[in-house]
Amino acid sequence: MTDQSYHFNVMRRAIEVIDAGGPAMTLDQLAAEMGMSAAHFQRLFSGWVGVSPKRYQQYLTLGHAKSLLDERHTMLDAADAAGLSGTGRLHDLFLRWEAMSPGEFARKGAGLSIYWGWFDSPFGAALVMGTDKGICGIGFAAEEGEKATMADMLARWPRAEFIENAERLRPWALNAFRAEHYEATPLFLIGAPFQIKVWEALLAIPSGHVTTYSQIAGAIGHPKAVRAVGTAVGRNPISLLIPCHRALRKSGGLGGYHWGLPVKRGILAWESARAEA
Repeated sequence: MTDQSYHFNVMRRAIEVIDAGGPAMTLDQLAAEMGMSAAHFQRLFSGWVGVSPKRYQQYLTLGHAKSLLDERHTMLDAADAAGLSGTGRLHDLFLRWEAMSPGEFARKGAGLSIYWGWFDSPFGAALVMGTDKGICGIGFAAEEGEKATMADMLARWPRAEFIENAERLRPWALNAFRAEHYEATPLFLIGAPFQIKVWEALLAIPSGHVTTYSQIAGAIGHPKAVRAVGTAVGRNPISLLIPCHRALRKSGGLGGYHWGLPVKRGILAWESARAEA
C-alpha cells in the first residue's frame, strides 16, 4: 500500500472514530482509538494535510458541511456559468477543457479510444481515464473496490475502445493529484448538454468553498430543475477536478456522492484544511 492510500485509509478510520466518540475527543484518545501514539498520529496528519489532527478533526465532524455553507458559500449566477465556456483559468485551478458534441455523445463512445490506468491519490486508489484530448474520467475505489469502480466507468461509454496505458496518462494524473493546484490538466467532457452545463457550474466553485444544488440550477437557467441537477452532479465522470463534492443541500446536508460519503467528507475536510493552513 502506498503512503497516500495508507493516509486515506487512516482518515476513513478517523471519521468512524470521531463520529462514534464526538468532537470532544482529545488527541490522545483519538490516537489511542487509531492504534497509534499521539506523536505518530500528529506527524502523519500534519504531514499529509498541513494542519494538526485536532484542527483536522473539526473538518471531519458531521456539522462541517453546514459550517461551510455559513462561512464559505459561493453564490453562483448565470454569469459564472456562461463565463466558463472555452479555454481559460477556472477559479484556482489551471484547467483547459472541451466537450464532446451532442452527436458524439449519442454514439456512446463509438469510435473513441479511451486510455486507462490506476494511480495513487490522496483519497485512495484512483482510476484515471483519458482520450487524446484530456482526462475524461476519474473514479475512486476506496469504498467499492477496484473491480466495481472499473465496471462503473466502463459502462459510461459502452461502445468505446478501452486501452490500458497508465504511462500515457501519468503526466495528467500526477498534475491532477498535486496538492498545490492542478496545473495544465486538460479535460474532455463526455456528457449530454444539460450535464455539461451543470459540470461547468461546478467548475466555478473555488477550492475550500461549497454551493447548493439549487444555486447550480439557477446558474444554468433552470431554477426548478434541482432534482435533475442533483442527478447530473452524481453522474460527473471526472471526480475531484470537476468538484461535485462541493455541492451540498440547502440544509447543509452532504447529499449524495457517487464514490461514497466518507470520500466526500474526506475531500471537503482536506480542501478546507489546506485553504486555512
